[in-house]
Amino acid sequence: MSDAVPETEITEETAEGEYDPATPAPLNVPRTPTGNAEVDAGLERLGDADHLATDGHIEVYEDVHQGLRDALTALDARPGPPVPPSTYQSRS
Repeated sequence: MSDAVPETEITEETAEGEYDPATPAPLNVPRTPTGNAEVDAGLERLGDADHLATDGHIEVYEDVHQGLRDALTALDARPGPPVPPSTYQSRS
């Protein structure tokens, strides 16, 4: 058995100093529009996290979460379609 530590592969990117794993990088997660302007704005806001260090992500996530809660609350406040009359007949 060998106690040797395997060497880390050095790629062209790391050798030239272009790649730094500590810097923010886009996650490239696709965001499909929903058709709801408020929800779509929140999805686009998530893209802001791609350019922030991880300690800045929480602010974006909380902002999007609040926006989605507001959109759901607005849906609850709107009147829905009328309830159809009951077709149930009492047999008493």
